[in-house]
Amino acid sequence: MSAKNGSIKLVAGNSNPALAQAIAQGLDLPLTKAVVRRFADMEIFVEIQENVRGSDAFIIQSTSFPANDHLMELLIITDALRRSSARRITAVLPYFGYARQDRKSGSRTPISAKLVANLITQAGVDRVMTLDLHAGQIQGFFDIPTDNLYAAPLMVRDIKEKFDLSKTMVISPDVGGVARARGLAKRINTPLAIVDKRRERAGESEVMNVIGDVAGYTCILIDDIVDSGGTLVNAADALIAKGAKDVYAYITHGVLSGGAAARIAGSKLKELVITDSILPTEAVTKAPNIRTLPIASLISDAIARTAAEESVSSLFD
Repeated sequence: MSAKNGSIKLVAGNSNPALAQAIAQGLDLPLTKAVVRRFADMEIFVEIQENVRGSDAFIIQSTSFPANDHLMELLIITDALRRSSARRITAVLPYFGYARQDRKSGSRTPISAKLVANLITQAGVDRVMTLDLHAGQIQGFFDIPTDNLYAAPLMVRDIKEKFDLSKTMVISPDVGGVARARGLAKRINTPLAIVDKRRERAGESEVMNVIGDVAGYTCILIDDIVDSGGTLVNAADALIAKGAKDVYAYITHGVLSGGAAARIAGSKLKELVITDSILPTEAVTKAPNIRTLPIASLISDAIARTAAEESVSSLFD
């Protein structure tokens, strides 16, 4: 396929090569030949090995662990494409790192999500495409067009195939995620409950109360990011204690740092479903109750529509 004004070039960084290859297959296009490597001192070097002059270039790169390395790769690939006369450069960020730093959390603290948005824009990116931003206002941090895709349709399809919805309840793991949980509950026509928690410090959470009657229901926790897994494990414990039949979780971005995979494996969660926006680690792939939901088809459709100057939002109508 080709763009409305020029050919499509897909350039992959090192963050998630499997996803990049799946997106390329979905578009029936090869990945552009490029070298993204490091010198002995870990300085990043990029060389685009094909002609990209006048092309519609898409860089596929999650800024996941190691976040700083993958962000720097994105910036340098952007510069290489810009200096090679690509007509338009779109940064496809299945996972946008630093999104949790979207506001001043205290005195003399940064808003790092805005800083990263500035870096990406100044590097020469013309458009950003990302998935399930942690907070809606981050879309406004970019001074360039930004498409925020949603994994909800994929999750809804999976949930409808696997659950008896008459005995299912959607759960928000905290008060801040109520809007996201309400949206899913509305799509599958199920009741909603909330786990009220108090976070004493970063990476730790204490469940305080379950708002809603979950007794006898199969509960589905919904959120955008799972990192340490503490919130999900505590929420599952609280829901089971309140009489829930089983507890599942559908989370877009499986950061799952440190011993999170083992924590999930040893918890009361029946299953954690994550997308492959972040390349799963060996520990994640071996965990018996963690399953990955592919998102390549969603992103390839969005890329095709962007290249053809068609509506992306209609994917979610």
